[in-house]
Amino acid sequence: MADDFVTVTWTPHGTVRLIDQTRLPTEEVYIECRTIEEVADAIRTMRVRGAPAIGVTAAMGLALGAQTIQAENFNAFFAALEGMGSLFTEFFAALEAMGSLLMRTRPTAVNLAWGVRRLLHLARKARDLPLVEIKAALVAEARAMQAEDIRINRAMGQHGQGLLPEQARVLTHCNAGGLATAGYGTAVGVIRAAAEAGKRIMVWVDETRPLLQGARLTAWELQRAGIPATLITDNMAGHFMARGQVDVVVVGADRIARNGDVANKIGTYSVALLARAHGIPFYVAAPISTLDLNLTDGSQIPIEERAPDEVTHIGGRRVAPAGIRVANPAFDVTPASFVDAIITERGVARAPYDVSLPRLAGEA
Repeated sequence: MADDFVTVTWTPHGTVRLIDQTRLPTEEVYIECRTIEEVADAIRTMRVRGAPAIGVTAAMGLALGAQTIQAENFNAFFAALEGMGSLFTEFFAALEAMGSLLMRTRPTAVNLAWGVRRLLHLARKARDLPLVEIKAALVAEARAMQAEDIRINRAMGQHGQGLLPEQARVLTHCNAGGLATAGYGTAVGVIRAAAEAGKRIMVWVDETRPLLQGARLTAWELQRAGIPATLITDNMAGHFMARGQVDVVVVGADRIARNGDVANKIGTYSVALLARAHGIPFYVAAPISTLDLNLTDGSQIPIEERAPDEVTHIGGRRVAPAGIRVANPAFDVTPASFVDAIITERGVARAPYDVSLPRLAGEA
């Protein structure tokens, strides 16, 4: 089952092409970013969103920006700094500044910084090559990350689908499908893999206020994939759980701390609490790149606060009185104690997560 859309790609003429997710589901529109600033704006305004997708997009954006940097070689600008023994260059200084620009766009999803740092690391390793070869290597790495993400998601789907019964009514929150990744999806990838294995799957799709990623994006993806889905408002989840109509919950993640605390779209914590109250398994699907093992727990995860008009308006129409105070955190943190398993491309982690996650990540 292949996606019939492309979330992000590097074009033959050297631009970054994105499906504009703010126009879905009524219009399928693609945009081409010709500068790193345009890529940063696309991430900031959520024309591309989802942790793995913005990680790949950021890498492509940095590769795009690198093409505009003019310098002879890595020793062109700075000599060795006294006491540091390191060489810096005009090229690398500019590349780091571009990376910082991208990393400031969305603070919660760790994949964004991961994508940027992966390209910076490659540039350091290639420091003795001619500049033209370094630039080409950055493009090749960003494109490889796109293909790698799709492979990772398919592997994750295979690990996760084994957790779903032969007949399952699955609740998911926000969008963790092909639109949130380079393709196939994380949580939706698990659902797709189960359907491909012949399991009878039906999906409850939380609308996911305030930006309706479930209603606009997940519902759109599942319809195109031919997987039965029913759209509900966020505050209906408990109703259907209480009636015994939800068998399992599968969600994605934007950052996972060492202890298994999970940052995901706002409202995920509420779903996890409801699932626990009704004895329903709650699973998280996310690639290894979403793990932030430097954070001991979820209290250290930065939570992005977004614009008030996302809450006061729907589709550009005001639905709240002018002047009302608004709180709009984009994410919440679900404690590890409510997470039954974390599905990665390398296998399924269970508690204690501070042991199982580092082991899956290959930490010595």
